[in-house]
Amino acid sequence: MSKSEYLKLADEIAADISDGRLMPGDRLPPQRNFAYERGIAASTASRVYTELLRRGLVVGETGRGTFISGNARRGVAAPGEPSGIRIDLEFNYPLLPDQTALIARSLDGLEQPAALDMALRQATSIGTPALRTLASSFLSRDAWSPTPEQLVFTGNGRQSLAAALAAIVPTGGRCGVEALTYPFIKGVAARLGITLVPLAMDEGGLRPDSVQKAHHEAHLSALYVQPAVQNPLNMTMSAARRADLLHVAEKLDLPIIEDNVYGFLDDEPPLAALAPARCIVIDSLSKKVAPGLSLGFIVPPQRLRETIMASVRSGGWTASGFAFAAAQRLMGDGTAAELSRLKRLDARARQKLAAERLSGFEIQTNEKCYHLWLTLPAHWRSQTFVAVAARRDIALSPSTTFAVTPGHAPNAVRLALASPSMDQLDSGLATLAAMLVMREDDFDSTE
Repeated sequence: MSKSEYLKLADEIAADISDGRLMPGDRLPPQRNFAYERGIAASTASRVYTELLRRGLVVGETGRGTFISGNARRGVAAPGEPSGIRIDLEFNYPLLPDQTALIARSLDGLEQPAALDMALRQATSIGTPALRTLASSFLSRDAWSPTPEQLVFTGNGRQSLAAALAAIVPTGGRCGVEALTYPFIKGVAARLGITLVPLAMDEGGLRPDSVQKAHHEAHLSALYVQPAVQNPLNMTMSAARRADLLHVAEKLDLPIIEDNVYGFLDDEPPLAALAPARCIVIDSLSKKVAPGLSLGFIVPPQRLRETIMASVRSGGWTASGFAFAAAQRLMGDGTAAELSRLKRLDARARQKLAAERLSGFEIQTNEKCYHLWLTLPAHWRSQTFVAVAARRDIALSPSTTFAVTPGHAPNAVRLALASPSMDQLDSGLATLAAMLVMREDDFDSTE
């Protein structure tokens, strides 16, 4: 069979995935059965399956089966979007049962002509003095109080990260990041022509010595870190680790982009409390309030504010006037703060349930956050586990999603606990616990 002919077979299966005839978690027949059904040689069937693996459309291992990838259709349609699977343990969107009523009460009257007229006008990257004053107060912690004159706004936290990265790391530059990190930064760095350098971690978070080593081997332009409630490993850096990291950053003169989006779940102040001239703090309302009602915050040192503002404008990341108006009400009347408080309690309840359901398995967790890290038993691999979970209508994130270096992901998955109802979460966790104890001969085999 010619190269074009085996690729045509791979294209046919890819089309079946794209059109929904094959769904995430569906098992393909063993290669010898596939060869018999198609009237082709076994070696050709192997080339078809290898091509599907190369495209990321299937996952599998010898003796366990070949499955449509849990992310296959999303990869064809819209990367990084919820899949519509019934129990979503992939995306963290905290939504409390009563929060819509709280938000509606806060926004009551915004639809009136006078208020709406102001909300629909063109906005700028720095908003209004009143908004900056409210936001600086809202973001303040015991040991950290940004000034209104520092603040810059974007449409959401992702845009804040993109704007900060574009502002301080030149095209062709290198940015040090945790070896397992927030996946969005991988895509935006590629688009900006920035190389991400994975930095070693331990149980305390990013290791300062790995920063020194990477900078010595080839100059770093900046660091991107998550000191509080790290995603995906959920640890919060100790005071000693923060001091050591900042000492190294000061010695090497490295600016730090500090992601504080999950920081509201913890009591630790940002690194900027200790090094305000070195840290650019990014945050947003999406986790605190709702994913559909967001505003991104950037708190840079004063010397970088104009550069950050220019980056926001050139990237098209300026928030809408309506987002400003809604955020001003939510922060001004205490609704955003109350939702943050309630979500801290909600996260603890969900972690307690997860710890009970996954008792006996190897989990890395933090009672103050909305996700946990599950190391899989030896007879599972993360991509296969995700695909089989998809067959049971559960969406998960494999470790490869967070690994900066391809091929260097641990055998683990991240469970996002925020989105399902408590009943759905309980059901999903029970199903996963049952899957984890399955033995190899419970799976369909393939060549």
